Amino acid sequence: MHITVNATPHDIAAETLAAALEELGYANPAIATALNGRFVPKPERATTVLGDGDRLEVLTPMQGG
Repeated sequence: MHITVNATPHDIAAETLAAALEELGYANPAIATALNGRFVPKPERATTVLGDGDRLEVLTPMQGG
């Protein structure tokens, strides 16, 4: 399936948001996700089904001073 992650196209085999995050290497538990502009809380990722052409945004925390 073809999706866009943070404005970069990807072809993935995963069917759910949780599986896609694992396939794409997002191991950090402290991330925020939005699918097609809608925030998806962590408990809903395993049941959120992806579709061809979906747009996924993944935000990770940044450290700085």
